[in-house]
Amino acid sequence: MPEQLTLRYRKLLEGAIEPTYAHGASEDAGLDLYSAEETELRPREWKSVRTGICIELPRGYEGQVRPRSGLARKHGLTLLNSPGTIDPGYRGELRVTLINLSEKPYLVRAGDRIAQLIVATYASVQWDLVESLEESRRGQGGFGSTGR
Repeated sequence: MPEQLTLRYRKLLEGAIEPTYAHGASEDAGLDLYSAEETELRPREWKSVRTGICIELPRGYEGQVRPRSGLARKHGLTLLNSPGTIDPGYRGELRVTLINLSEKPYLVRAGDRIAQLIVATYASVQWDLVESLEESRRGQGGFGSTGR
């Protein structure tokens, strides 16, 4: 099982729900994020939806906010910026910018699962300017370079 991390969080609203795993930490990579408010999204409209929580990520970790596949497949809802990045120094409320790509209005209710949160490690980078780079099999091949 991957490393277990304890994250500190704060509730900003009485009814806010802490992120949870639908099937447990051993089976799910993403934690469900819940809406803390009711709002309607008209077709082609986007809104920043409150979760009512703040988190404290330790150094070396980031939060990635991603769409929920069921909302996308069944209702045409996804995230405007995906994945959204939560830096370890951010202490503000987690908000999810949902967009309705369907032709029908969608009502987001307080307590609805609206996105998922992945907590991942990242590396800090220091740049080293060189005259040449190591050769690789792919070389400079970009988009479509595999011919598929």
